[in-house]
Amino acid sequence: MNWPEKLNGDTLTWLLEHDNPGVRYLALRDLLELSSDDNELPAAKELAQKEGPISIILNEMNEAGYWVEPGPGYNPKYRSTVWSIILLAQLGASIKGDERIARACAYLLDHALTEAGQFTISGAPSGTVDCLQGNLSWALLELGCDDPRLEMAFDWMARSVTGEGISSNEDRQAAVRYYAGKCGPTFACGANDKLPCAWGGTKVMLAFGKWPGKRRTPVIERAIQQGVDFLLSADPAQAAYPTGFNNKPSQNWWKFGFPVFYVTDWNSPQAMPFQRRWIRRVSRTALAEG
Repeated sequence: MNWPEKLNGDTLTWLLEHDNPGVRYLALRDLLELSSDDNELPAAKELAQKEGPISIILNEMNEAGYWVEPGPGYNPKYRSTVWSIILLAQLGASIKGDERIARACAYLLDHALTEAGQFTISGAPSGTVDCLQGNLSWALLELGCDDPRLEMAFDWMARSVTGEGISSNEDRQAAVRYYAGKCGPTFACGANDKLPCAWGGTKVMLAFGKWPGKRRTPVIERAIQQGVDFLLSADPAQAAYPTGFNNKPSQNWWKFGFPVFYVTDWNSPQAMPFQRRWIRRVSRTALAEG
């Protein structure tokens, strides 16, 4: 499908105007899909980092590398370190464009990552949830951070999906176990009445998709397959995933949203790979049946 033909008016020209360098850069990268070898893309990225939302966010950063208040950076929502890091990544920022981003990434790893590999709300292992783990793992890679500690984060994330080597939350003596929030495998979450959370699952799978293939261990490969199977177990058009405290899916699945924090919508780039996989799966089933 030639998607520009479906637009009502010349939207692309508007997005490429020079009065908003951040929007122009993302349009060149994601809509026109310019190669990094194209001189126009690096120039647009450099300008986007110097002007607009990226520079505004970075100018609010404390010299030490955090936003608003020191520590793990989850609170206060949505202005503190965690949210600033995620937003910078979604805006297309990069460590190569500003050394402050490298400082912020290092601060986050120092204060929000536990020894076992969990990104945490509170600084303790009990403060981890899938959406946070996936969002921060993806964001750090997207920003260009390649700290060795990310190996731990991705190993924990994979094992938290498959359950390998992680004790139940009732085993209080276990060194590595589930907790009230991240309470079980396959994206089980206390905020979803201990049922698998598709929003959290999408964030985790987004991070796995960014992790280089040559660095994927067998447990990461198993986690990816388990995540794909879960997210494709429902028709994306219906989003009929487990909803612990509601009797129908959230309407946010069908709304455009930005920034994309713990909520997921099927219109976002995060969800597109699963829509494509689901279409291929349905097509294969239809061919096999007839």
